[in-house]
Amino acid sequence: MTRLERDRNGEGGRESGFGRFLRSLLAGVPWSEHAERQEELLLANPRSGVLRVHNANGRTRLVGEERTDIAVVARRHARAESSDAANALLDSIQIFHEDKDNALELEVDVPRSWNRRGYINLELRVPRGLNTEIVASNGRLVIENLRGSVRARSSNGAVDISDVVGDVQVATSNAKVCSSSTCGRLVVRSSNGKIELDDHRGSVDASTSNGLIRCELDELGEEGVRLSTSNGRILLELPEELDAELDVRVDNGVIRNERELCKAVRERSGQLRGRLGRGGALIKLRTSNGSVCLK
Repeated sequence: MTRLERDRNGEGGRESGFGRFLRSLLAGVPWSEHAERQEELLLANPRSGVLRVHNANGRTRLVGEERTDIAVVARRHARAESSDAANALLDSIQIFHEDKDNALELEVDVPRSWNRRGYINLELRVPRGLNTEIVASNGRLVIENLRGSVRARSSNGAVDISDVVGDVQVATSNAKVCSSSTCGRLVVRSSNGKIELDDHRGSVDASTSNGLIRCELDELGEEGVRLSTSNGRILLELPEELDAELDVRVDNGVIRNERELCKAVRERSGQLRGRLGRGGALIKLRTSNGSVCLK
């Protein structure tokens, strides 16, 4: 008997039967089949100048451009116990949008099921001057190239903001926050995650319960800087020429200061006060368990 005949009648038959057996087992396993589809929308610029996005599951990327409308690319993904069920879930995922008096609202609705999982990855290209509000429960947020205010909230997903001129507010419960090349009032809250802020011009108010805070400041705003973490280090890099008041306190850790201070006072171990230049806006740094480094 030739090898080809053995494959057809013997070993090959057993392998084919085993493969069919495996496929029969996997057929009922939740999320075993995947389907995806892309959809594109073109929306008018909102009358209010505000865009509000709610994407419960999936990545959201928002990019400012020189344009007068909003282009949306939605990539739907679905996993289910069969190919037909995955495609049916794709059909049931909806994107709702309505231009109200106070904002253009865009919301993703994904039906919930224990053995099926669906989500949408959104990419929005918007006018640069648009004010934006984005909420995500599970998914990364990326916001870039805007000249308006930004409010972003994520319960499980990193937030990355770059090249934004305008006030920014970010809140996340279990993920890191990164920003670069921003200008304005920057407020960041994280319950579990590090905060990294690069090339910022303006005031900063950032706190996290567990994680590092690193801030590189190009220009200090009138409201100063407030950095606070319960468990983690604080690293603050300031401009060479700066007029500010300094107030640092560490409960369990050390303070490393590389700046020359006027009227520096160490009231007790773990606390430092002083003046940079002629004094001015307050720089307040607090950590319960960790060191503070000032450059």
